[in-house]
Amino acid sequence: MTTRRHLLALPALALPLLPTSARAAAPAATAPLGTPAIGAAAPAFTGTDSHGAAISLAQFAGKPVVLEWTNDGCPFVRKWYNGGAMQDLQRQAAAMGAVWLSVISSPPGEQGFAEGPHANELTRTRNAAPTHVLLDPEQRIARAYGATVTPHMFIVDAAGKLAYMGGADSIPSSRMEDLARATPHVREALTALAAGQPIPNPVTRPYGCVIKYRPSA
Repeated sequence: MTTRRHLLALPALALPLLPTSARAAAPAATAPLGTPAIGAAAPAFTGTDSHGAAISLAQFAGKPVVLEWTNDGCPFVRKWYNGGAMQDLQRQAAAMGAVWLSVISSPPGEQGFAEGPHANELTRTRNAAPTHVLLDPEQRIARAYGATVTPHMFIVDAAGKLAYMGGADSIPSSRMEDLARATPHVREALTALAAGQPIPNPVTRPYGCVIKYRPSA
């Protein structure tokens, strides 16, 4: 069972299905979020990774890029990492020549906030395999992509266009046993992209823990 701190985030059309208390607790963004579109150029960004290096989307031109919004305290994220499912996706992406960027957009004082050493320790202890972990406490990258939850997933194709956005899979649950029966949206998208085929579900429902946006500078 989730707590008020771990609210399941659903798209606007599905919000009436949530209890009133849950709807009230979901924070509204204090600045406009981006509205990226499938087939359009992915929002450009430059950020800092967990080792202090400057990382931009432009430097990966010609390669697919996966963006994974993450929060190590979120039960939906833990579902993916505790059983190794997210790590498997990261390695599948690497095998097809893709870049994997795990993005931490929790601001200081909020669940999931991490500075470089802690982010690197999480990568090590979870046997994770992202190409880089981006630290986004000012939430600029999150706002550009309109990321709302953890995990929220985006795939940029080798031409720099947005190819997928939405949930990691089809079942909005924090139960690990649901992974086996869910439609694996990100895995399907990576497989189709590698084969040069259309992605079957390029836009799906994201679910997870709400990203708590702070007022923008």
